[in-house]
Amino acid sequence: MRYVGRANAAKRLTPLEGTPGRSAYAAGSARLALPDQTLIVTPPFGLDHEGEYDSVVVAPLLEALAKDHIVGAFLVRLGGYAFGVFEGERLIASKVGARLVQGRHRAGGSSANRFRRRLEGQRRELVAEAADVGSRVLNPWRGKIDRVAFGGDRTAVRRTLAERVDLDWLEPLALERFFTTPDPRHRVLEELPYQLYAAEVEEA
Repeated sequence: MRYVGRANAAKRLTPLEGTPGRSAYAAGSARLALPDQTLIVTPPFGLDHEGEYDSVVVAPLLEALAKDHIVGAFLVRLGGYAFGVFEGERLIASKVGARLVQGRHRAGGSSANRFRRRLEGQRRELVAEAADVGSRVLNPWRGKIDRVAFGGDRTAVRRTLAERVDLDWLEPLALERFFTTPDPRHRVLEELPYQLYAAEVEEA
């Protein structure tokens, strides 16, 4: 299984329309049985069309891949965060930040205990700051955002969401894919649309 950008997916799929084979649309995916292989394509934002055909039919799939959405980005990990709102592939609101969270401490005894307390304090500060910033960036778009892309580190994201009740509307809008990133920065936000709109492609 791999992720293919929607422009590349469209380039690959468009010439297949009407060619010999079979197509089945169900459960959010399109199964295209070609003479030499079978492709299972799942658009990231869903595929409502259902049906079976005695030829290769890709028009409903291309339509789903081409559709733009308003997407919130919620990227958090220890050390930094990045929040944004995309209209289609255009970043229209964003805020990023970084905060020191120290790495491992190898000494034992009371020194290790002090380190753990300091580390936990730094984590709490990062989570509180990220939750405040995320609220300011995303809450004005409540009711307008179609889906939310979560990424960074899963534990940090969960802790940040739990920090403020006014973020509880985000999780039900989560995309299935989690966007792991080691360093949430503005550059990561700018590059995210390619991944947001990439189709999941499995060759069988």
